[in-house]
Amino acid sequence: MNTSWKACLAIGLWAALAGGAARAEDEVERPRPPSSAFAPTQLTGTLAKLRNTGTIAIAHRESSVPFSYFNARKEPIGYSIELCKALVNSIADAVQKTLTITWVPVTSESRIDAIADGQADLECGSTTSNLERQKRVAFSPIIFVSGTKLMVKAGSPVRSFRDLAGKKVVVTAGTTNEKSMRDLVARFKLDTQIVAMPDHAASFAQVANGAADAFATDDVLLYGLIAENANQGGKFQVVGEFLSYDPYGIMYRKDDPQLASVITDSFRLLAEDGEIERQYNRWFLRRLPSGTSINLPMSPQLEAIIQTLSVSKPQ
Repeated sequence: MNTSWKACLAIGLWAALAGGAARAEDEVERPRPPSSAFAPTQLTGTLAKLRNTGTIAIAHRESSVPFSYFNARKEPIGYSIELCKALVNSIADAVQKTLTITWVPVTSESRIDAIADGQADLECGSTTSNLERQKRVAFSPIIFVSGTKLMVKAGSPVRSFRDLAGKKVVVTAGTTNEKSMRDLVARFKLDTQIVAMPDHAASFAQVANGAADAFATDDVLLYGLIAENANQGGKFQVVGEFLSYDPYGIMYRKDDPQLASVITDSFRLLAEDGEIERQYNRWFLRRLPSGTSINLPMSPQLEAIIQTLSVSKPQ
């Protein structure tokens, strides 16, 4: 794929999509760029609040492998978590104060409210940026491109959504995948039972224990769950065509121009420095803490987005 084609694709994606409790504390201790790179002259909105409190609340997921999930010590880890920690460094520069992270667990159903209602300042998970959600929250530049597919047990007769007639499909409540499946079943008049579970781990278990015939969610999450459960027995496959288009972003509060500027500038520098690609390689190509690997090379779409972001200049 040539560079000019990638750049055109990325520009189109950017224009269409960029609109952007149990708690533990974690101190950020990473090298930072000069504070002048991010510091506004007078703080407002979220930045003013963070300066006053010295803490930043990050919403995270428990089983969105490898974006945002718990390790064996019940600590949030993953690709999105690492990118958010880098954002915290930039935000700390902007407010000229070291910030302590307060971790806020959320689900697919509660994550948007957590940001919109002020329970968390950033949401670091596997959240699709779309126009409907952008009415309530804002999103960072795109960090991943995925789409809905089906996971089934090896040997299942289900090879695409057309084979779901008379079958039971599990989805995770509050996801774009749930809406995509309900719309698809209605459109094609399939006699398919859709069951919603509270999180991805519970949805995966429905197929693993035979309670459902297929699990519909973003393909990358399915690969991550399969990798994480490789040592627990059972063989699973991801099948069928893409049933939706899902670009991920980091969520933050809407109508907060100072925070938006810091996040956009930070992502530009992370792309320019190669940190986004390094974190991608760490979480998608190398072994996860569990010892397994997803082994998923970066898509041409995400390559193009990062490339265009790295050459863009702040206004």
